[in-house]
Amino acid sequence: MRAIWLREFGGPDVLVPGPAPDPTPGPGQVLIDVAHANITFIETQLRSGRPGPFQVTPPLIPGNGVGGVIAAVGPDVDPALTGRRVVSATGGSGGYAERAVVDAAAPFEVPAGLALDDAVALLADGRTATLLVEAAGVRPGDRVLVEAAAGGVGSLLVQLAASAGAQVIGVAGGARKVDLLPGLGADLAVDYRLPGWADQVRHSVGGVDVVFDGVGGPTARTAFELLDPGGRMVSFGLASGEWSPVSAEDAAAWQITLVRYDAPPARMRAYTDQALAGAAAGQLRPLIGQRFPLERAADAHAAIEARATVGKTLLDVA
Repeated sequence: MRAIWLREFGGPDVLVPGPAPDPTPGPGQVLIDVAHANITFIETQLRSGRPGPFQVTPPLIPGNGVGGVIAAVGPDVDPALTGRRVVSATGGSGGYAERAVVDAAAPFEVPAGLALDDAVALLADGRTATLLVEAAGVRPGDRVLVEAAAGGVGSLLVQLAASAGAQVIGVAGGARKVDLLPGLGADLAVDYRLPGWADQVRHSVGGVDVVFDGVGGPTARTAFELLDPGGRMVSFGLASGEWSPVSAEDAAAWQITLVRYDAPPARMRAYTDQALAGAAAGQLRPLIGQRFPLERAADAHAAIEARATVGKTLLDVA
């Protein structure tokens, strides 16, 4: 089968197309014919070998999220699963390939009426956004600032916060991204690359009640200072390359709650099901900004690292 190999850490060019053995499902496993592979920001960090919460050891086929059709099952798995459209995590690797073997309990069946590529785009980001909105306790009337609002998670946070009755301030870098935000449900769209962006927010809405921080670094600090006492801040990303510099002591002094979030595996599955069901019902729309054929995985990583992407980036395999 065709696959993308990571044989050494480095820049995007270390992702090299090449053949790989066809996987075979063993006991408790299923084989997925992959149509689309999900790319996450953290996969670009893993590829580069940067220190982080997750580590991989080359050589391997990267990729932790796929969507396709179950083509075969292990000897002890219900054969009725064959032919079902599913999305699934792979356990950390093996996703950038034509076929992937996963535990039989891992896949989520794609609801009727939901396109497979949309389901793949929601696999990681949908559950994350759903978890974050619940963790922050977004309420009707809250003024909610979403950083990286044109990204995969951020674009979903804008929609979910708007659906919860919040006034949403979408913050993104560059005119192309900012122009997308009103269509997602943002009441105010701001370019954080422009000087004085926080003054624009303050002039329009006063302070804010919730910050979803997907950028980190100085942007996170500026957003934090827009919070009114009693506000909540949730950090979920580091598009700037560094986490939020806001300390627990800073938050306490400003009477701000730094929201911590986590959920057991069963709850995470429930968040995924909720996101998929919401999309199937037309209540949530993933933003797929760009797609690359499997062989151009290196180009996809380069685009993400150059911050030239909007929404979700997919590899089209089939």
